[in-house]
Amino acid sequence: MANSSLPPILLAWLLAAVVRVTQGSATVAMITAAGIIAPVLGEFELNDPQRALIVLSIASGATLLSHVNDSGFWLVGKYFGMTEKQTLQSWTVMESIIAVCGLVFTMIASLFF
Repeated sequence: MANSSLPPILLAWLLAAVVRVTQGSATVAMITAAGIIAPVLGEFELNDPQRALIVLSIASGATLLSHVNDSGFWLVGKYFGMTEKQTLQSWTVMESIIAVCGLVFTMIASLFF
């Protein structure tokens, strides 16, 4: 794993994103991704700031593609009086932009640590 060409930040983001998209809950995605990535972090020999970037990466990956299995999706949609289609077009797109920007900023920050 330590010799993998996939950076640990990207791996953590992908794990959280896959769980988020398949299951729907950001909380479950974060806990699951953290549980999967924690045992292998020792192989990467990361310092404390790099571990913190892994945490940020998991949190941003767990934000990707909010959909009908997410309570936040329904909360926002009903609060603003939007249909499911409108909520997908606005809330889900905004959440996805946040997730991708979080990954990009985390990868940029990793260049300095």
